Amino acid sequence: MDSIVDSLESAYQDFIAAAANVLETKESSSGQKTATTDAALENFKQKWELFRVACDQAEEFVESVKQRIGSECLVDEATGSVTGRSGQATTTGLPPISAVRLEQMSKAVRWLVIELQQGSGAASSSSAHSQPSAPFDARFSEDAAQ
Repeated sequence: MDSIVDSLESAYQDFIAAAANVLETKESSSGQKTATTDAALENFKQKWELFRVACDQAEEFVESVKQRIGSECLVDEATGSVTGRSGQATTTGLPPISAVRLEQMSKAVRWLVIELQQGSGAASSSSAHSQPSAPFDARFSEDAAQ
């Protein structure tokens, strides 16, 4: 994580320095377009792109950490091993779910989200209500009873 922060900071400093260089170059040329101002603008554009890439990488890292933390919390909740504030393990009162079953449910939810985002959720959900859907996984009795 430190390397991502360092990379972002370095890209930001380079971007700011390039912006200052553009302003100084433009001022020294009395606002006229010269080869020097063009070079400064090109350098500024490159530093801007590098800064954007560094921001995107930092954002991807944050998103991956958020997903990992969310998944760990979901697994802890589903398996019943939730740690209380005092450090003592507590139970939620819910029966534990196997990791395989949890992964299947997670995949199903992801597919539903994708369908809804693509706008096909309305058609597939109406057809699912009009006819019984296939069991999620026949190995689990609660799915076969649906």
